[in-house]
Amino acid sequence: MKFLRELRSVLNLTVLVAGLGYFVDLFDITLFGVVRAASLRDIGITSPEEVLSKGILIYNCQMVGMMVGGLLWGVLADKRGRLSVMFGSILLYSFANLANAFAWDVTSYAVFRFLGGVGLAGELGAAITLVAESLPKEKRGLGTTIVATLGMLGIVAAAFVGQHLHWKTAYFTGGIMGLALLFARFKVSESELFSKKTDPSRANPFLLLQGGRFLKYLCCILIGVPIYFTTGILFTFAPELTAGLNVQGTVTAGNAILYGSIGLTIGDLLAGLFSQWLKSRKRAVALNLVGGFLLMLVYGLVPGLTSTTVYILSFLIGIMVGYWAVLVTMAAEQFGTNIRGTVATTVPNFVRGSAAIAASGFAVLKGYISVPIAAITVGSICFGLALLALTRIEETFHRDLDFEETAPDAATEASARSQPS
Repeated sequence: MKFLRELRSVLNLTVLVAGLGYFVDLFDITLFGVVRAASLRDIGITSPEEVLSKGILIYNCQMVGMMVGGLLWGVLADKRGRLSVMFGSILLYSFANLANAFAWDVTSYAVFRFLGGVGLAGELGAAITLVAESLPKEKRGLGTTIVATLGMLGIVAAAFVGQHLHWKTAYFTGGIMGLALLFARFKVSESELFSKKTDPSRANPFLLLQGGRFLKYLCCILIGVPIYFTTGILFTFAPELTAGLNVQGTVTAGNAILYGSIGLTIGDLLAGLFSQWLKSRKRAVALNLVGGFLLMLVYGLVPGLTSTTVYILSFLIGIMVGYWAVLVTMAAEQFGTNIRGTVATTVPNFVRGSAAIAASGFAVLKGYISVPIAAITVGSICFGLALLALTRIEETFHRDLDFEETAPDAATEASARSQPS
């Protein structure tokens, strides 16, 4: 009963709108993976080799767009406010997704996915920053968990819609949902912490390069890399992976994404609640990473799997790497108000963009070794770097967020002020 009361206490309009925005965000990000084969065949790409190679190209364009957009929207979030970014990003990606339905060749498809990626880059960081700054420190983890859990349902919806509607109709659905959500934005208020800050260093991303902050920032990105390795390779290219494993039965990308995303949704909720129970972001993420790595090894190395077993493993791996809410909350808590929007927006988008590096590495390696071993090799690097990076950042569960980053000579003092007494 106490837990339910706490949950109700954080379920305000800001949290709900942020969660629904993230729902549409992840719906649109995931949709290409589901409709990849069908849409490419309709624009004239028919050979299996080209469906895979052109699919990787278009996917990478989307992820590069998200990295570019992360920088753009991040600076704007600290300069103009969190709400402005939420409004502008959702407007851009909604129109970009409508345009995807009119793609006529690989080039146009890649351009539209790039523009969609730029738009999609602003949603999550602005939403998480706004929610984290609007709730007390002992409850902000619950608020961001609700946002991420609602968002993960967008992946489930994309997996379902993408398999049951024509791919053009699916893209229209995502665009229309985004435009409809714009009306809800007008009832949400700006963060008070942002509004009261007047420091001239606001929106100065170069502060991230000073005073040892860059290493901390890089570690936040590396911790999230396994999440998008999983969705971008293990789930999206499940048909190609399982063909190399001689799996009994047919495995489709749509079903792998569907079951994996259900796991991600449950995992995001469990990871958030687990971190609240442990009163530690780092310990919760560490357990997730170890569990996800072990299940990946089973997926790629154990012989004699069936298609059903692959879907069960996709579900379980999804649960294990479902620490997205904890990651983005932890990243936002690491830095001061004057660059928090930049960090919270760019970290998740560089994490998403890392999928392009992982997919490219996978594409190169599969030319020299088997497809499953190529995936396991890339995955082992991703999980290993994430665990190493986790040891290099601070625990932030009890941190007060009402502080700013300063020049290097005063950085130590500012950090000390931000720690709990």
